[in-house]
Amino acid sequence: MPSLIRTLRSVRRVGLREWWRQMQYIGDAKSGTFVGKDQFGNRYFENVNQYEEVPGRHRWVDYAQHNYNATQVPAEWHSWIQHIRKEPPTEDAIMKSSSPPWQAPWVENLTGTRGAYKPYNTVAPKINAWEPKITPRS
Repeated sequence: MPSLIRTLRSVRRVGLREWWRQMQYIGDAKSGTFVGKDQFGNRYFENVNQYEEVPGRHRWVDYAQHNYNATQVPAEWHSWIQHIRKEPPTEDAIMKSSSPPWQAPWVENLTGTRGAYKPYNTVAPKINAWEPKITPRS
């Protein structure tokens, strides 16, 4: 019964449309405070009410893309979601400072997609396929 009460409370807080979207994407009704947004449009939330959420599941990400995976979360937000960092990057003084100039911009893992890295092979193959030599008949 507590999950029904929690679901109804979440529907009242976020609205019927957002509740339906959450049920389609994450399969759970969640409501919490908006913490921040990253450069890719992902939104991050936190529910500090200890009696509503399962411990350790009170921080979550709302992905901007429909086909999402965990590599679409930048490292600074990943550390906040996994409780490695207490403050979110929007409130952390160290994270607010500019990133080092040697640090490359973050990109998601493209393995298995069209944009995946494919090395160019310059070495001749060690094994060649057999090709029969055909001589014309006279």
